[in-house]
Amino acid sequence: MAQISPKLLIPESFQVSRDDITGQLGLIWELIKTPLIVPLLQLGVYICLAMSLMLFMERVYMGIVIILVKLFWKKPEKRYKFEFIQDDVELGSSNFPVVLIQIPMFNEKEVYKISIGAACGLSWPSDRLVIQVLDDSTDPAIKLMVEQECQRWASKGINITYQIRENRTGYKAGALKEGLKRSYVKHCEYVAIFDADFRPEPDFLRRSIPFLVNNPDIALVQARWRFVNADECLLTRMQEMSLDYHFTVEQEVGSATHAFFGFNGTAGIWRIAAINEAGGWKDRTTVEDMDLAVRASLRGWKFVYLGDLQVKSELPSTFKAFRFQQHRWSCGPANLFRKMVWEIIQNKKVKFWKKVYVIYSFFFVRKIIAHMVTFCFYCVVLPLTILIPEVWVPIWGAVYIPSVITILNSVGTPRSIHLLFYWILFENVMSLHRTKATFIGLLEAGRANEWVVTEKLGDAVKKAADAAKNKNNAKAPRKLKFKFTDR
Repeated sequence: MAQISPKLLIPESFQVSRDDITGQLGLIWELIKTPLIVPLLQLGVYICLAMSLMLFMERVYMGIVIILVKLFWKKPEKRYKFEFIQDDVELGSSNFPVVLIQIPMFNEKEVYKISIGAACGLSWPSDRLVIQVLDDSTDPAIKLMVEQECQRWASKGINITYQIRENRTGYKAGALKEGLKRSYVKHCEYVAIFDADFRPEPDFLRRSIPFLVNNPDIALVQARWRFVNADECLLTRMQEMSLDYHFTVEQEVGSATHAFFGFNGTAGIWRIAAINEAGGWKDRTTVEDMDLAVRASLRGWKFVYLGDLQVKSELPSTFKAFRFQQHRWSCGPANLFRKMVWEIIQNKKVKFWKKVYVIYSFFFVRKIIAHMVTFCFYCVVLPLTILIPEVWVPIWGAVYIPSVITILNSVGTPRSIHLLFYWILFENVMSLHRTKATFIGLLEAGRANEWVVTEKLGDAVKKAADAAKNKNNAKAPRKLKFKFTDR
């Protein structure tokens, strides 16, 4: 059968040269650019400018308040009743409250010893401390190692329990909820939560528990994270810059002005009665910590942030692990906002201005607008205006506001101010992932409840490098390999 010529399938009106097609496309572009593309892009500029102003005003407000807090506000020890719990020879340890330590973990081969050892080393009467290792590991070998570590500490007289579940229902929230149901927990008044890579100092409980003991209206005492691997690579330095602003400014301001901030999920102590009154742990989103904090706050409970009480932890040192973490941290708050905004509006136990702070500042601007404006304005709209010069962008919106926001964001980590250029590029790249995750959370799409545990390397990289150096004529340690898609 004779082959059919392609020309027979194409109308003669379309059989034109390549130059003619290019010319026609150019003509079509000119016809639609002025009446359609320019107005739409100009509208996008105005919307992005409005979001930029919202974020700018939020950052300036936070900057002014944090200056006032540092200069004039009393420290938490002065704002609230605070008195160290003293050892009493006559009473023994009975004047110390019973504290539960929960350590949730999942296949934490590299760091399980660190967190368990730090918890067992807390300076607190052993008969007033209950340590609970909540192991959801799926690797039998790792489960055995964690159990043996618990048994090793138990043989030294530490009240430590190794707890497992038949399934991972509810992920971290499910594990914490299941742990509180145990009979030996009923006499505990407070619960301190540490993720597997967190290492509290021995005096952690002695510096934090007095706030809860002497102030019955306080539900949560949150400590600051300090990163042991911040200098490992440029990725960890960028993360440190973003998180230090969160701790230095956002949480400090929330604690000082409204006695509210989002629980960070670890390095904090809860009053168990407050958890129960708020409805306990819920797994409806991937930010069970923030969910509980908002519900407890709506019932009138207060939170205290202690910036000088620091707990060592680890930052994700691979882009894959960091990307999954950011998906959870961006999707979860947006999804929680969708589910709780009406409940916050209808609540009658908290003041009007606290509602405004929670809805507008805490959720809308920080968790939604901040991600969207970074991606939409700086990564999409502004580059398009270069191609279409007819669209007007005021210099204050394109230069001045972004510059001020960037400078204010850098106050948390002065030592890394010379890395601001790289941080801007880094945040723009991550804004794509965060914006996508935010929309998934708002729309409650397929990956809204995706939970991928952040990989922790502990001292594995350092040990491998040290081992290589100690060998005679050893080669430099192999660098981690990345897939092409990760690059």
